[in-house]
Amino acid sequence: MEPKACCHCAPKPWYREKLFYIVVLTIALLVLSYNVTLLHPFFDTFMDYLKIIWWAILLGILVSGIIEHYIPQEYIMKYLSQHKKRTILHATLFGFLMTVCSHGVLAIAIQLYKKGASIPAVVAFLLASPWANFTMTILLFGFFGLKALLIIFSAIIIAIITGLIYQLLEKKKLIEQSKPVTMSNNFSIRADLKKRYKNYRFTLEAVQKDVKGILRGSKDISKMILWWILIGMILASAAGAFIPVHIFHQYMGPTIIGLLITLAIATVIEVCSEGSSPLAFEIYRQTGALGNSFTFLMAGVATDYTEIGLLWSNIGKKTALWLPIITVPQILVFAVVFNVVF
Repeated sequence: MEPKACCHCAPKPWYREKLFYIVVLTIALLVLSYNVTLLHPFFDTFMDYLKIIWWAILLGILVSGIIEHYIPQEYIMKYLSQHKKRTILHATLFGFLMTVCSHGVLAIAIQLYKKGASIPAVVAFLLASPWANFTMTILLFGFFGLKALLIIFSAIIIAIITGLIYQLLEKKKLIEQSKPVTMSNNFSIRADLKKRYKNYRFTLEAVQKDVKGILRGSKDISKMILWWILIGMILASAAGAFIPVHIFHQYMGPTIIGLLITLAIATVIEVCSEGSSPLAFEIYRQTGALGNSFTFLMAGVATDYTEIGLLWSNIGKKTALWLPIITVPQILVFAVVFNVVF
């Protein structure tokens, strides 16, 4: 669970932060792999992953800082904190509007939770954004043509179903409880925006204050998520470097065994939605199994240790553990249908 605030506690020194330890470990591994010939593939794979996702991570952190500074808690509470079915639809829609990959969206999701979004809404947002967002829609169409619609709509359906199941679990107290929120039914976002716009003065001092506020929010969320992302990249780089590619092609055919192997591999090497999509298309091109490609894409997010770890450390272990339990069966059902029909 999130640590309790303490008004009189001194801030933790930077050299005692988890992020500092993981950064030191990452640098040590990169230096070692660069200088040891046997470990060169790890260095190369890590740098390839970094080239793919660095911008998405920075964008996610920046957007989180903007949310922290500009968007009042009441806005999030109005649309994403209520225990109603339409809250899940709102969360899925917001996920579609994001243009950030699976790693970049982690920062935004945790920021939404801090602002008052319910746990089911956060989970639905996390599942919808990597594969149903506008940018990925275009990318998937480039790879899969019209069949990309099947992937996108299925991702949205899984996000909605999972969010609704989480609402039931929360009601039955089988997961952690969302933060209690109270707000007036008469609160109007439109009226509040008009008031803020009218009172805002565009001055150098105001701009400097805004920049400092955004950077402060980005810094806070960075300390919460970057160390998890680095751990995920280390594990994924090791898998990508030392597991031969032909193994993927040989054992990932359109069978139940092939689906399970695909699921296992996706769990290990998932790094970023933009990075995973070419690999998923390669699976489809080599095997003709659209269901396996869908499994590789969706299961990578649903079983990602970075995502599960962040949910565990920021929301709770029950919320984290239920994620693969709920999503993986849905993913496999869709995958089997795709392999049989398409």
